[in-house]
Amino acid sequence: MLEITQRGNAVIVAVRVQPRASRDEIAGEMEGALRVRLQAPAVENRANEALREFLAALLKTPKSAVRILSGERSRTKRVEIAGVTTTQVEALLRVEA
Repeated sequence: MLEITQRGNAVIVAVRVQPRASRDEIAGEMEGALRVRLQAPAVENRANEALREFLAALLKTPKSAVRILSGERSRTKRVEIAGVTTTQVEALLRVEA
């Protein structure tokens, strides 16, 4: 089950990133984290920026609303997304995966 925490008007979710994939996509859930495949390589912060852009586009929020709280140099990250609900994040699994 996806671990999602509501904090004020923001949602915090665990994300497992796979860089250098063939395309950007939600690939399901892995150990409580949203599994995201990204084309961007994991060098010079490119994968982190691609993750922020990808999640912002999927949830129809500005890129500035998506913030990486921890795990900038790890595949597993905690991401805060302002202005969305837990239901919207859970819907990503049903629609994309």
